[in-house]
Amino acid sequence: MIKKIKQYAVFPSVFLIVILFMAGGCSSKEEKTATAKPVIAPGPAVEAPPTAPPANPAATAAPTVPAADAGQKKVANTTLAVEVNGEKLTTKQLDAEIQQKLSGLKGQIPAESLEQAKTEIRRSLVDEFVLKTLLNKEVAQRKIAVTDKEVTEVLDSMKSQLPSGVTMDELLKKNKIDPAKMREEIATNLRMNKLVLQELGGKVVIGDKEVAQFYDKNKDKFKKPETVHARHILVAIKQGDSEKIKTEKKAKANELRKKLVDGADFADIAKKNSDCPSKEAGGDLGTFSRGQMVKPFEDAAFSQEKNAIGPVVETDFGFHIIQVLEHQTAQVMKLDAEAKKQITTFLEREKQQQAFDNLVKKMKASANITVYGK
Repeated sequence: MIKKIKQYAVFPSVFLIVILFMAGGCSSKEEKTATAKPVIAPGPAVEAPPTAPPANPAATAAPTVPAADAGQKKVANTTLAVEVNGEKLTTKQLDAEIQQKLSGLKGQIPAESLEQAKTEIRRSLVDEFVLKTLLNKEVAQRKIAVTDKEVTEVLDSMKSQLPSGVTMDELLKKNKIDPAKMREEIATNLRMNKLVLQELGGKVVIGDKEVAQFYDKNKDKFKKPETVHARHILVAIKQGDSEKIKTEKKAKANELRKKLVDGADFADIAKKNSDCPSKEAGGDLGTFSRGQMVKPFEDAAFSQEKNAIGPVVETDFGFHIIQVLEHQTAQVMKLDAEAKKQITTFLEREKQQQAFDNLVKKMKASANITVYGK
């Protein structure tokens, strides 16, 4: 897989909100393999290859900021944590930030790893302070400005990507983020983006030849896996069901299958009889690849003929009647307009990241950086 390009914005705690949401399976407990892969989970149509860069920078993971070690001194001091060209971060301020980070990770860090986590968080915050200080100075010297309109446009874009029923206010409240702080961080990120573009002469140009060369060298990374789009009806087995009850439920599944074979509407039968929440979508499970379903279900779905009403399949969750709506074989993504767009975006960000790293290296080389204590 192509490595992800680090985002050159330096304040992930507020601006880089990653919204991870997944449509559920037939229940919160069922349809999960031992490796915790989602199974019988409705999924979207085949997404872009895993190598494709995200469409929105805010959807990437928090960046790994360049380490502040280069050109810095380390001195013992009980009141100061770090100093950059006269700008100081006290140990009291740093400790408060560390505790804030730890409180957000409460219950996620084993007791035996707590000290190591504190050390890593401390280093990350020190690096962030160094980078923030240097970049803010550079932005000020170059008189790079951001308007309220530009900040609002970013916020509107973020709001448009929220799942249905979720508001930005709710999201900020849940993550304990102050709206004013949010706007401030977005403005900072926009200034950093403009700074990088200045380093690149105002724009990044990716030619067709570069795109084609990248594609030719990385064809193995543009593979689409074999996928199936299917729907199903589930007659669920409950914990404690006797063999007699299981036999009756299997008979019910076979009766439903017979109705389908005789021409009954699948979506209607699913809505009235299925024990899976997918019944609200006519039993539609969306598109999935191998490894996402429990084995008996997967084996049936990937071997059935398109549109056929397959035989009743038994899993740990009950009896399934499956109909395959589409079956796509594994293939290499063609260098079409969409692939070109994805590659161009990736290469643009790669050049932006390189420019950012070079700029940071240059700033650190001429800066007076002192890290105190640990």
